[in-house]
Amino acid sequence: MDPLRSYLGRLLLEEITPVVMVLTTPLAEAACKKSGLSFVDMLSPFSLFKKIDVPVRTASEVPYRLQMFKIRMVYASDVRKEDYEVADEKIKPVVSEADEKALPDLLSGPPQLEDVLGKPEAELCPLWIKKFNRELMRTLSFSEHETFDHPVACLLVVSSMDKEPISKFVDLFNTNQLPSLLNEGIMDPQILKHYLVLHDQQEGPQDIAVNVLAEMRSTLGSNDCKLLCINSSTEADGSNADNSWLPYKALGLNNHEGTCFLSMDDLNEVLQHLVYIMCVPFPLRFAGGTNAKEGKLCCSVIFLALDHYSSVLPLLIKDFMQDFASNHIIPYMEQKIRVLNQQVATTRKGFRNQIKNLWYTFTSIESQIRVLGDFAFMLRDYELALSNYRLLATDYKLDKAWKRFAGVQEMSGLCYSMLDQSRKDAEYCMENAFSTYLRIGSSGQRSATRCGLWWAEMLKTRGQYREASSVYFRISNEEPSLHSAVLLEQAASCYLLSSPPMLRKYGFHLILAGNSYYMSDQKKHAVRTYRNALFVYKQNPWSYINDHVHFNVGRWYGVLGILDVAIKHLLEVIACSHQSLSTQNMFLNDFFHYVQSMGKKFDVHKLQLPVFNMSSLRVVHEDHRTYASDADVDVSESTWQELEEELIPSSSVVRTNWLDTQPKSSLRKFKDSSVCVAGEAVKVNVELKNPLQIPVDVSGISLICQLSTNLDALSSDVSGLTLDGGKDQVNIEPSVSIFETNADNFIVSQLDIILRGGESKRVQLDVTPKVEGVLKLVGIRWTLSNSVVGYQYFEFDAQKKNKKGKKGRRRPFNNNLVVIKGLPKLSGSIEHMPTKAFAGDLQLLKLNLRNHSEFAVKGIKMKISNPRFLIPGDSSDIGLEFSHCLKKQKQSVVSSKSMKENFKGLLFVFPQDIEIQAGATLSWPIWFHAATPGNVSLYISLYYEMENSSDIKYRTLRMHYSVEVLPSLDISFAISMSSSRLQEYIVRMDVVNKTPSESFVLHQLSCVGSKWAISALTSCSSISSVETVSANQAVSCFFKIKDFEADSCKEAGSGSYRSDIALHPGTSGDVFDVARAPLADFHFQERYRQGKLAKGPCSLLDFVLISKAAGNSSKPSPDLQLLSHHTCHCSARNQSPVWWLMEGPRTITHDFSKSCCEVSIQLVIHNSAEHRSSVRVATFDAMPEKSQTVHPHDSTSVQGGWYDVSLENDIKTISSAKSTHHEKQYSKSISPYVWCSLSSAQIDLQPDSCSRVPLKVCIFAPGTYNFSNYELQWKVHPSKRAQVNEDVNGPSGGGPGHPFYVTVLQSV
Repeated sequence: MDPLRSYLGRLLLEEITPVVMVLTTPLAEAACKKSGLSFVDMLSPFSLFKKIDVPVRTASEVPYRLQMFKIRMVYASDVRKEDYEVADEKIKPVVSEADEKALPDLLSGPPQLEDVLGKPEAELCPLWIKKFNRELMRTLSFSEHETFDHPVACLLVVSSMDKEPISKFVDLFNTNQLPSLLNEGIMDPQILKHYLVLHDQQEGPQDIAVNVLAEMRSTLGSNDCKLLCINSSTEADGSNADNSWLPYKALGLNNHEGTCFLSMDDLNEVLQHLVYIMCVPFPLRFAGGTNAKEGKLCCSVIFLALDHYSSVLPLLIKDFMQDFASNHIIPYMEQKIRVLNQQVATTRKGFRNQIKNLWYTFTSIESQIRVLGDFAFMLRDYELALSNYRLLATDYKLDKAWKRFAGVQEMSGLCYSMLDQSRKDAEYCMENAFSTYLRIGSSGQRSATRCGLWWAEMLKTRGQYREASSVYFRISNEEPSLHSAVLLEQAASCYLLSSPPMLRKYGFHLILAGNSYYMSDQKKHAVRTYRNALFVYKQNPWSYINDHVHFNVGRWYGVLGILDVAIKHLLEVIACSHQSLSTQNMFLNDFFHYVQSMGKKFDVHKLQLPVFNMSSLRVVHEDHRTYASDADVDVSESTWQELEEELIPSSSVVRTNWLDTQPKSSLRKFKDSSVCVAGEAVKVNVELKNPLQIPVDVSGISLICQLSTNLDALSSDVSGLTLDGGKDQVNIEPSVSIFETNADNFIVSQLDIILRGGESKRVQLDVTPKVEGVLKLVGIRWTLSNSVVGYQYFEFDAQKKNKKGKKGRRRPFNNNLVVIKGLPKLSGSIEHMPTKAFAGDLQLLKLNLRNHSEFAVKGIKMKISNPRFLIPGDSSDIGLEFSHCLKKQKQSVVSSKSMKENFKGLLFVFPQDIEIQAGATLSWPIWFHAATPGNVSLYISLYYEMENSSDIKYRTLRMHYSVEVLPSLDISFAISMSSSRLQEYIVRMDVVNKTPSESFVLHQLSCVGSKWAISALTSCSSISSVETVSANQAVSCFFKIKDFEADSCKEAGSGSYRSDIALHPGTSGDVFDVARAPLADFHFQERYRQGKLAKGPCSLLDFVLISKAAGNSSKPSPDLQLLSHHTCHCSARNQSPVWWLMEGPRTITHDFSKSCCEVSIQLVIHNSAEHRSSVRVATFDAMPEKSQTVHPHDSTSVQGGWYDVSLENDIKTISSAKSTHHEKQYSKSISPYVWCSLSSAQIDLQPDSCSRVPLKVCIFAPGTYNFSNYELQWKVHPSKRAQVNEDVNGPSGGGPGHPFYVTVLQSV
């Protein structure tokens, strides 16, 4: 595998290369310092050879060629194991320098997803990160368990000005001057030595250096001695020296990243810079030996100087270094490899295999094998290196030399990678080395880091970026925070380069890296990494991570002094409802701190504190429709339109818009636009919420409006506005300042509120136009804590549309309103309208209407949605005192014809002569009755007309009230027919108090209508014991009612019966008239409503129970709390359309000694059906098994109903004393009486008529008899018209006779 084809290969070529140890005298180093460089720095740019093309033969007989080679020049003082803490301090400037260069990028916008995904790997991993990785690896230089850092050669440099230069060479390589690693036996001191004399031409003539060179050749050997002349400039002070070497520094002196790839073109560029910078020309001469004319590239002495007109300098330096590498270092390494390979082959077969060496000096066979492997690796004979590494791995594992074992495993993995052989073996070796380093403990942690870096680069070379990121993450855990941050950032880049990109892991690892940067006081790097992760979390609902990123970025920007960007990011987190109270306080305090640091207010588009719920936006404007209160606006428009159908004047032309009803209106061309009236406020209702748990101060909440007096502006847009909900922007100059309030055209209200934690509040903002034109509602503005001005434009397109087939409650939101000139307007309210009432509550209220305009209104009409609860009074009710106005004065007749016409809804027309003048108030009585329990909504619409108005001829006032009706008394009636009286009924009234604490006094019970009379039973003439019904109590009362119109009711004209009965003592003269308004009107409504729910066609009568609340100390007087309970369509139980009753004498005295007794009786039959009925009566004589005389003490003979008590005992006494001869005449087979007249009769009865059938009975003995042995069959014959909806045959029925007891006494 060609190393140049991958970054890993180039990195190995740079880092694992032969080391040349440099020893210099102080004078030689001082001469180099005149150029601003050390001796090593002066030679380092020329230590890389891209086209060296040198043949190499290592252990095999087949040579190969090296095309690229590099040597490392290192001072002897640096050949030592450096302390980690000191080494880390040298790495820190690499990160700090990049931190200083990151500021321009921080001032730009954060990167977006498309931009990041399009970046190449070189941009995601910049040069400074690669330099950091190399510096991190170099902290392990000269480790004792490795040999590729052991010096291959030693370059000894002596100045020509030194006394006794030859002796200096000897002293330089003295044991005291050598590194400790060589003295301790870890490194082999027997290495290649090369000698160089350095001549400073500013210090003397060149002849001195030539003489020194000659002496060196004679003593040290001619091939290993060199002469280098420097500082040929005539400026003795060397003031221009730094400038002369400036291009070398720019191209990589002391920068190993640049030295790796310095080409010939780069060197020529350096030369041009040098020629341009040098101020004083000086000659360049090349000489070999003692004669300059003999100089060639292969000579043993080189004189080097600068010439203003020459370009030979970089070539001579490069050739010098290439000669040193190709003719000295590489051959030495080749020879060393062959010798060591022979020694290893011999030793491994001999005694070494039996003796275990626990001390690894340079003379040990293990160290020799390691040197052999490292030399072969540096000369790129990877197969030879791998074989020796594998050989060592077995020995080190047996010796339990784990660090050395991990080292050879690490190199084995690199060999596998460079040979491009088994990837599995390569990864196994790297994993084995990494885990072994970690098991060693702290001494192996940095080695594990280096192993991980090699491993990650190896995986990246193969495109395994996901696996590489895992390696970076593993080694980050073993490093301090600064190193960990750089490694985590590289892991994030690998996740982004994966296929497909793993964005979530990319963002997460960037956040981890940023946090580590911040802990290492690298704030700009922290901001940079956090910013790069913003796009990952922007479109995801990870609120906590998003808050963490924005808050820290904002906070760090604030620390850096970039306050505007800091505030922009903090704006993203101030509405963090999901955070804890302490976190919210921290976010808000930092935000206001940086805002105050700005020193001025600024505007923020879509400030999220508080949150305005734009979906709740509602615009309330009045055209011909006006509203009594804000709650009335929330009522559905369809409800008002249905109520106003009969109220608004109709037209023969179908109208599509309310302006169509105004044919001469000048506003017809704006019929599709909303209209408001000048001088009347346009209200905008919107809900705002504090998402935080801490109170916030919101002041100056107002509408942003524009008003144009030109009606043509209706179709134009607001210039300069973007109402489509773009990105949030923080503008220092208020972008909303163009909408200044013009007090001559309109007035806007301002609202100041304090929202408690989590509180939602619906506010109303007003704008009152003062002139005609077009009013545009643009948005809302507010001020948060007197520091930040927030504004938000109305986004009309963002509102949800109703689904197809569904009607929305709200009008479409339109931001353009046509303002017309002022109109008269009525305001109205019902005074003392209750919000809670007991069922049946009856009150007299007052409707107040006030005219606020300068013109009179007339033609007032009113429509009420539910006349069960509200009925307008009459002009005669004005000034009446409640409840005396309801008391009965004289007999009244209910007139229901006028009510039946409007039973669906009450349309009330005020008298024509009533006009409400300017500034006047009209009060009108209105009756309230709580008809049924529950929550009731009452809608009232008033219509009125105006004069002197060309745009709108009429307006409506809409009022809405909600009443909660509580249960009070539950009334029910049970009606039973009397068995002894026709058209007479027994009524049981059951009263249940449904309230938990209230008591009610029963005042009166009334039968509706003049035909009914009600009275108490004889045994229950007083019900004072149940006059008050306490809470949760149930009582029952019994009454008797009669029909005055029945023919059988003889007491109809007696005047002893009335339709009302007082239930409370002392109230007989204080009876309320249920036949007059408003009780009669409310009763008609109840009769209509209850009639819809009544089951069966038959109904008898209606009842009205009037009660009063007993009250308590917190309630008003009971006289003011009147309750009326209406029970309609009451029917008798088991009621038949045909009634019958037997009439005749009940007691008869007869002398049976002379003859039998004949009794004449009549059967009265009444048809209560609405159609003609036919009735058949049949009598029959029965032979009872028992005597038909009734024994009062026999319980089995007692039947229900009413009957007269028999005098049977007296009869038996008389019969036994005076008529014993009659008993002998009886037989058990003979009846004591027989029917002696008609046996059957057929009669026809017209509707609501009676008929009498005469009957006669012959009685043979005294006693009490029950003449009930007859049968009655009836059938109703419907009319032809009624047969359409009823049964054709009509109902029919029948039954046995009712009991009728007659007592016959023997006359004395």
